[in-house]
Amino acid sequence: MRNKKALLVIDVQNALCHGEGATYNALDVIDNINLVASRARLAGVPVIYVQHDTEAGTMRYQSEGWLLPRELENSESDIYVRKQGSDAFKETDLKEHLDRLGVQELIICGMQSEFCVDSTLRRALSLDYAVTVMADGHTTVDNDIIPAVTISRHHNSTWENITSYRFRPSVIKTDEIVL
Repeated sequence: MRNKKALLVIDVQNALCHGEGATYNALDVIDNINLVASRARLAGVPVIYVQHDTEAGTMRYQSEGWLLPRELENSESDIYVRKQGSDAFKETDLKEHLDRLGVQELIICGMQSEFCVDSTLRRALSLDYAVTVMADGHTTVDNDIIPAVTISRHHNSTWENITSYRFRPSVIKTDEIVL
């Protein structure tokens, strides 16, 4: 029997797509996410958007920066989860949605590769979800030491080599994702 899958889109929000806080190559990453999300909906695979919110600042709940960007195609039938930490499972209803849907495998993509994407991926593995990462479906910003493109590539390599959980993550390009 095939595992029931869900697409988990993490923190693709205006504050990380436009302006000063824009992540590297954000619009191309959104295009890749849109392709997989469209295919997911056609295949009956749930699409879940996780939105980070803060009490103040550019990602304050319901502020312009908190909203999903206009380039990100979403539907009323999709599921929306709010979070306040880097782990999309911590103090959210994400696991309840996944349990209700019978999801056993997550396809993960989104923004801030080394923060929210990484934290959520590792938590998913610890909860015994099989995980596929969209290799070209996540991004971040430059830091003081490493450019964003290198950070994301580094995480792809790191994730592929995680072996301490029941499942080993797969890191696959958009056009190779199987739904």
